[in-house]
Amino acid sequence: MKRSAPEIIEVTPERMEELLERAASGTLRDEDMELLRQIFASYAGFFRIVGDKNTTIARLRKLLFGATTENSQNVLGDTNAGDAGNAPDVFGGETSDDAEDSEDDDPSEPPPGHGRYAADAYPGADQVDVPHPDLSPGETCPDCGQGTLYEKPPGVLVRFVGQAPVHATVFRRQKLRCHLCGKLFTAPVPDGVGDERYDHTVASMIGLLKYGSGLPFNRLQRLQGTCEIPLAASTQWEIVHGAASLITPAYNELIRQAAQGEVVYNDDTTVRILELMGQRVRKTPPPEDEHNPKRTGLFTSGVVATRAGVRMALFFSGRQHAGENLADVLQHRCAELESPTQMCDGLSRNLPGDLETILSNCLAHGRRNFVELHDRFPGECRHVIEAFKLIYHNDKVAREDRMSSEERLAWHQAQSKPTMDDLRTWLQRQFDDKLVEPNSALGEAITYLLKRWDPMTLFLRKAGAPLDNNVCERALKKAILHRKNSMFYKTRNGARVGDMYMSLIYTCELCGANAFDFLNQLQLNAEAVTKSPDRWMPWNYRENISRASDAA
Repeated sequence: MKRSAPEIIEVTPERMEELLERAASGTLRDEDMELLRQIFASYAGFFRIVGDKNTTIARLRKLLFGATTENSQNVLGDTNAGDAGNAPDVFGGETSDDAEDSEDDDPSEPPPGHGRYAADAYPGADQVDVPHPDLSPGETCPDCGQGTLYEKPPGVLVRFVGQAPVHATVFRRQKLRCHLCGKLFTAPVPDGVGDERYDHTVASMIGLLKYGSGLPFNRLQRLQGTCEIPLAASTQWEIVHGAASLITPAYNELIRQAAQGEVVYNDDTTVRILELMGQRVRKTPPPEDEHNPKRTGLFTSGVVATRAGVRMALFFSGRQHAGENLADVLQHRCAELESPTQMCDGLSRNLPGDLETILSNCLAHGRRNFVELHDRFPGECRHVIEAFKLIYHNDKVAREDRMSSEERLAWHQAQSKPTMDDLRTWLQRQFDDKLVEPNSALGEAITYLLKRWDPMTLFLRKAGAPLDNNVCERALKKAILHRKNSMFYKTRNGARVGDMYMSLIYTCELCGANAFDFLNQLQLNAEAVTKSPDRWMPWNYRENISRASDAA
């Protein structure tokens, strides 16, 4: 059985001392009891792992602090093992693209132009044309007096200005009162300012900082206070919550669009929702119709779908597992479409119940078992790791040559199938010839591969089937970043709002769209979004705006 790492509880010495004092005086609070439960659970989990016969010091270090990388060069120690075909580091959330690119570069020498961008890289900046104050095209050259001036590409100066994330302007409107009749005259608000205290861009910026970059409300409150533009944490929540109703139609449409995807990836990670934890849930039990109300675990599920080359990301936080959330998404799938390809790891809770999918399991998860055991079984693990290395190299070639799904399938069948067939024969021989004990750590790693061989090799039989679940692993880093910084959601409603913002923001990142502009446009065009949400997706909303401008 695979051991999960115990949760590391960070407690300052001051807080621990206060906790001990309240325990000694018998005045423990609800939050103290929750902290004590977490500490004892971590303590018990730590010693459970230490007592496991399969745990080495290296493996314990990886469980507690994570692995920095799993590429073949670091695992096998070969100087020539840094080819781009290595499987990625799923712990670090790298995709195979990232792992390959990082291995080809010399980290000691930064690439040319590192940290510098051309002027065209700033489409979101204010663009100001500065004409020459004295000269114009077609005039005579003032220097030689004979030539004619013609226009060249402009010289470019990019200037940055720092300011608070949420800026404010104070309008002091002059007031005049008649000394005789007492009538009061107030200067009007300048054109374009509006009467509302908070512009729509404020909700977009706070949403990006909180749910896109993991900046907690309290931390932003301190930053705003440092810049002498105070913005309370409670006010920040009111702003993003107020805008949530305006972006809900786009989020619901995103779910419908994702349900039509050709390939869906799903996985989950843990989350904290205080309303569903400890004394709070005992005081206010979940409604009877909630899915599996007896379940105590809390999860954020990530679902990434690809359709016609577009990637969409969805997040769902609550008691449901990734498979149950995927089933809710696929309920919106058109009946005439064939079953989608589903990529996930080998856990049964990732399956969508009675809804049919074409299952594909993650090669990177199977490979990791051998990476963790390489220090104990170097020869056997090297054989498996090098086989996977070739598979990833072939997939990289297909990607670089921009092969279609059908061409990629034929390429893998010709180049990767012999390697996978030989690997399966070698794995089975370890048991048949009694070279490996099935109950040993290596035997369990081999059993994991053989048990899931068909879904792990779907890429050899179906066009478009992925090799691994790294797309979803990377998406979940958004939720993990939020969990590490903000720690928790207070209520289920707060988790729902966070899921909406996070889904739209990360989908914008996948599509190369400007998430700040997208959230702004959803609020400015709320009525149009409600009527035709399919025209207001991250990948097409700009085209819709352009068409509307041309028609006007």
